[in-house]
Amino acid sequence: MDFFVLYLLGFGTSFAVTAAVLPLLRRWLKDRLSDTPGGLKTHEGTVPTVGGSAVLLGIAGSLILIRLCTNFPSGTLHNLRGILIGSLIIFTMGLWDDLTKPRGLPVWTKLALQAAATAALIAYGVRIQTIEPLWMAGPLTFLWVVGLTNAFNLLDIQDGLCVTQALVCTVGLTLITLPHEYIYVNFAALAVSGACLAFWPYNHSKNRRTFLGDSGSNLIGFLIAALSLGYGYSARSSFGFLAPLLMLAVPLFDTSFVFLARVLQKKNPLKGSNDHAALRLKARGWSHRKILTAFAVAGFAGNFGAFLLTRGGLMTATAVLACTGATAAFFAYKLLQTEPK
Repeated sequence: MDFFVLYLLGFGTSFAVTAAVLPLLRRWLKDRLSDTPGGLKTHEGTVPTVGGSAVLLGIAGSLILIRLCTNFPSGTLHNLRGILIGSLIIFTMGLWDDLTKPRGLPVWTKLALQAAATAALIAYGVRIQTIEPLWMAGPLTFLWVVGLTNAFNLLDIQDGLCVTQALVCTVGLTLITLPHEYIYVNFAALAVSGACLAFWPYNHSKNRRTFLGDSGSNLIGFLIAALSLGYGYSARSSFGFLAPLLMLAVPLFDTSFVFLARVLQKKNPLKGSNDHAALRLKARGWSHRKILTAFAVAGFAGNFGAFLLTRGGLMTATAVLACTGATAAFFAYKLLQTEPK
């Protein structure tokens, strides 16, 4: 079967399964998995948090079908096994956290489970490839995966932010990797895209409003972090290894900004607060739609910059990185001048 057809099949299956199971999960689990207002959560009424379960089923259904429809050489999908094992650990952690709300899991329990999921990735060869030996690459891989897993979880502070960034990042990742047919990255990224696109309307619906929950936001962050490690970005340019930093610039910026804001205010950086970039933009009078659009545009700009890094030389890399750094510094400065509500 042609690869293009397989990609469409993978994307379509993930979308269809997620769209099909979401109404059922809402009906069956809304009394068990739900979120109530309180603290930083200002939504009205109780909202089901079954989005993560639907996304997981959509991605799993897509990858299983693709495996059944293909006959790849032995070992081709070896890396994907590590991603699937790690994903199940992360999803279980997030689901456990959702079920024990409002108290949730202790920070150190989450970090231990995230470390176990990252260990599964490394055991199956999914790690930072540009650094040797393994004892050096391992800790940096852990920081990358855990950082991005939590970054997407932090982005889920406002409807649509997490899932929109997931769509932007996976589409960008797919377009950058397609010429090289890095199979497990392409199929898994498209599966994530399809599931997120199917969930997106539910995140904004008035009558069927649904949240990802920690199970969903952590799962998406982990998957994207893992997939971003699986491509030879420097195949055409020696500066390509920096591409993941720009592909994931928005979640990385948001997490770094929250950490910086908390430290400057002498708060515990590991505890929740209203210092998120989106909440500060809201305090400046920005509407929900405007914030969502700005984050999406920034995400596409970052992915375009990542594409340039994988194709350009020294001058291109210098210009892209300087522009990105200056833009991030400017917005961080402006946001720090705004008091969150």
